[in-house]
Amino acid sequence: MTKVVAFNGSPRKDGNTARLLAEVLAELEKDGIETELVQIGGKKVHGCTACGKCFESRDGKCVIDNDFVNDCIEKMAAADGIVIGSPTYFADVSTETKALIDRAGFVAIANGGMFARKAGAAVVAVRRAGAVHAFDTINHLFGISQMFTVGSSYWNLGLGLDAGDVEKDEEGLLTMRNLGANMAWLLKRIGT
Repeated sequence: MTKVVAFNGSPRKDGNTARLLAEVLAELEKDGIETELVQIGGKKVHGCTACGKCFESRDGKCVIDNDFVNDCIEKMAAADGIVIGSPTYFADVSTETKALIDRAGFVAIANGGMFARKAGAAVVAVRRAGAVHAFDTINHLFGISQMFTVGSSYWNLGLGLDAGDVEKDEEGLLTMRNLGANMAWLLKRIGT
């Protein structure tokens, strides 16, 4: 069965990023695609140290093993599609999201392109500005990992400050639904 794993990089487990991701996942589920949402924001996550050990061991894991990033990498490798969501912090992604991107990216490259030809989509929650940079940060992982980046009818972002504010962003919610539909379409075409 086709599966998409999504990562919520917001420390607010039920905040705007989670709401946007839920909209994408609901659309995927309508097309019979299995989904999983993994909460990474707010948890202890170590950033990449650029030690290069993943290029030595080539075992599909990061040498840092005192957090859950290796579990995330395993889920990413097993999935057909990957969605990474983050709030916008100082015009970029949360630190937990960046740690996942850096460590998963290095491990994937070190192991012969573990994420190649998977579908990837960025989802960003933003109060006002800076979302496009955060959107680009996530999409850079997909590009360097030889993945197919999925777009929508607008940049994959929703506007909101307080939890639930994105519910008022009709265009943002429509963008998420279109994103889910586009990812489902792509996954069917690439035969996963």
